[in-house]
Amino acid sequence: MLVVGLTGGIGSGKTTVGEYFKSYSIPVYIADKEAKALMNRSKVIKRKLIKLFGQSAYEDGNLNRPYLASKIFSDKSLLSKMNAIVHPKVASHFKRWLKKQDAPYVLKEAAIIFENNLEHQYDYIITVVADKELRVTRVMKRDDTSIEKVKSIMSNQLSDEEKIKKSDFTIINNDLQATKQQVEEIHYALLQKIK
Repeated sequence: MLVVGLTGGIGSGKTTVGEYFKSYSIPVYIADKEAKALMNRSKVIKRKLIKLFGQSAYEDGNLNRPYLASKIFSDKSLLSKMNAIVHPKVASHFKRWLKKQDAPYVLKEAAIIFENNLEHQYDYIITVVADKELRVTRVMKRDDTSIEKVKSIMSNQLSDEEKIKKSDFTIINNDLQATKQQVEEIHYALLQKIK
């Protein structure tokens, strides 16, 4: 079974694209969502994160995301340490999930495939891009956040141009009808590669 990476900068519309692939009965694993769930569920992760960030890492047994975000935002080494705790657990969770799937290929949605040099884990990679202004508007609306915060996150991510260069497929997600068409084309292109 092929593992296809689905990536793109914040607000590019990876989740929307993933939903379109699901309409072709393609399973989609959302790494970010699973990481958050594991950070709340796994006793090992909880213990290690409390050791790294202190008791404030959790509030009433739940991950204190604003607190963690404020810590890692200004300290890249803390972000790396947190990723070293969480990513291996997500990777083994993904392997278990993968064994249960029955499809020609699966999508694994992950925002920072290239930033973490993880491209070798995928058979193919699809990058979703969209106009910068549109992305900023989407994220501000979705997360109820400021333009400065969104632009700051964007500045820490690889540029679309660099992602496109490293990808096998690109989806331009400015117009939903055109996006659906591109998903259909890529879906059939991937099925051809499997034959």
